[in-house]
Amino acid sequence: MRSSEITKRIHTLNYLTAELDALYHQASVKLGLADCATRILYAIHDNGDGCLLSLIYKESGISRQTVNSALRKLEAEGVVYLERREGRSKAVYLTDAGRELVERTVERLCQAELRALGTWEDREIDEHIRLTQKYLTSFREQVKDL
Repeated sequence: MRSSEITKRIHTLNYLTAELDALYHQASVKLGLADCATRILYAIHDNGDGCLLSLIYKESGISRQTVNSALRKLEAEGVVYLERREGRSKAVYLTDAGRELVERTVERLCQAELRALGTWEDREIDEHIRLTQKYLTSFREQVKDL
């Protein structure tokens, strides 16, 4: 395959990624949440009523500083609270108000995702995941060498 054809495909992948990010932003706006808050609440939702702060850093893809800032705001709003765990680790938990907020917002987003992927066959979902993981692994190696 020629370099120009590969470049076109890279541009298409980048465009699609940007469009997906824009859709999640649009969803956050419609749900009345900041993007960062949506990602944090999504990570907590995925892990039950609470999860380790380190897992939120990993699963949200957001910098530690931004996560910490957003968590302070969510804590001040009575949505979450933090507890120390073993060693230096912390866990983030939803308050009752936080659980209600997640039900009205993040749970609706999750249902929309389920409906969207419900239009795909299982093999299509598995193939998409496999190829995305393959690309991420390869690209991660290339970024190390920059």
